[in-house]
Amino acid sequence: MPPAVVHCSRLVLAAAALLAACSPAFNWREVPIAGAGLIAMLPCKADRATRALPLGSESVQVDMTGCEAGGATFAIAHASANSPEQAEAWLRAWQAATRGQLGDAQVAASHPGVQRATAVPAPLRLDALPPQGAATQLQVLWFAQSQKDGTVALYQATVLGRPSSAEASKTFFEGLRLP
Repeated sequence: MPPAVVHCSRLVLAAAALLAACSPAFNWREVPIAGAGLIAMLPCKADRATRALPLGSESVQVDMTGCEAGGATFAIAHASANSPEQAEAWLRAWQAATRGQLGDAQVAASHPGVQRATAVPAPLRLDALPPQGAATQLQVLWFAQSQKDGTVALYQATVLGRPSSAEASKTFFEGLRLP
């Protein structure tokens, strides 16, 4: 190849490498969750799946929406309960199952305000720091919203891992909007 073409090829490769290095780890976008009305801010293109989750003595279909960006997984799970009593029982079982998986992690619980969420069951947030030497941390928020048809939409918003941006978790949780 002529020297000018080799030089030009190197410039193109260098420019491509520079652009890749400058691309943001977080590309925030609004994502509707499971047709239930919740809008979430996710930092990357979302993947979706459905799975059965054991909640107490029942197996519940849960819609999952999430993605990985900047060293963490950001996800929203959604289920629909037939009544407020069922919603409260399922959320208690969901929270107990999560706490049971945390082992020796230091856990801080809080009851944040979530606009338009039900007061019962009340929103609950857990922030879990792993034992010394472990790298994975967990931030999870459960909340519910009564629907016009009498059902109750249940949500679990999760950040698993340590995002490379200190603001990423805040953006994710503050970006949850109920109709």
